[in-house]
Amino acid sequence: MTTLGPLSVRLPSRRATRRRSWARLAVFPAWGLVLPAAALSAIGLLLVWSATRNDPGSTLLQRQALSVGIGFALLWAVSRIDLRMLRAYVPVLYLLGLAGLIAVLTPLGRTVNGSHAWIVLGDGLQFQPSEFAKAATVLALATALGEPRDGERRPGAGAVLLALGLAALPVGLIALQPDYGTALVFLVLTTGTIVVSGAPKRWFAAFAAAGAAGVLLVWRLDLIRPYQLQRLMVLADPDADPMGMGYNATQARIAIGSGGLLGKGLFHGEQTAGHFVPEQHTDFIFTVAGEELGFVGAACVILLMLALLWRGLWIAAKSPTPFGTAVAGGVVCWLAFQTFVNIGMTMGLLPVAGLPLPFVSYGGSATISSLAAVGLLAAVNRRTRTPA
Repeated sequence: MTTLGPLSVRLPSRRATRRRSWARLAVFPAWGLVLPAAALSAIGLLLVWSATRNDPGSTLLQRQALSVGIGFALLWAVSRIDLRMLRAYVPVLYLLGLAGLIAVLTPLGRTVNGSHAWIVLGDGLQFQPSEFAKAATVLALATALGEPRDGERRPGAGAVLLALGLAALPVGLIALQPDYGTALVFLVLTTGTIVVSGAPKRWFAAFAAAGAAGVLLVWRLDLIRPYQLQRLMVLADPDADPMGMGYNATQARIAIGSGGLLGKGLFHGEQTAGHFVPEQHTDFIFTVAGEELGFVGAACVILLMLALLWRGLWIAAKSPTPFGTAVAGGVVCWLAFQTFVNIGMTMGLLPVAGLPLPFVSYGGSATISSLAAVGLLAAVNRRTRTPA
């Protein structure tokens, strides 16, 4: 309290001032999300540059830089959206996601690397609708699970069944492409969203039983294609076909192992320069990090991703609304599973699934959708940190 003649003025305390400053700082969006995403995107640009620098006339680096710029602009825009307004447009976004997946199965779609999952716009421009359908599906699941009925504190059987129905449509359309790796991402983010929403535990046993039954059915009906079966055999014995189906995994391990502790130096990787690893700028971008940046550089990539995911889990736990918790949980499951599978297949611990490393691998659709997902996390965080 400060007295000025007959007037008395109450000045804010230093602690209150600091709290308001931190609240303003949190408005654009959580730095715990933006900084790791920016660092991973910058590392990705360097690795894409290294992997494609010997390709004459290549414009992949410029395209990836453009995708990163668009992705961060979308991240900022999404982070500024009020969650209550966003929920009103979720049905439209979900239907647009389904429309894109259906369009792929028409003559508009194109086959790339064995999957009919792309739409080509001309002049080399193409996009993958399934990447954008991930965010739309997360929002749809959160809407179904994040509105408990009166008297309920967690989603009931009706909400869980509705969520499963909403997820079944994109999973089925993606399986028709066929792109089983992406379909598996949808299954994981669906399960994760249901888990964080607080659904009864009996549903988890049902999911496990359904998964086991599905694997058995696929096996008995011979739905696994020969090349997919060979990938599983190579995983069990990497040296069984080193020049055939095991070539990618073998060369990836050689590239990562040759980097040692500190790596050979950026732009000095012999395996990278010689293009011994196929698709090294996309699915196998982690091999470039392992060879040129070594164990330390590869570990930094993993730690940055873990920092972003940990912040996402914190946001999910602190969200004041079930909708925000479900959105953040779904996004974390999506990014965590893709990271785990990509690095696992690169190191020969998992079969090759064709999933990009978020923020790092080349790919416009994947980069933009991943950064938009970070925008969703930032929007939930903004709702959490901004005073009512």
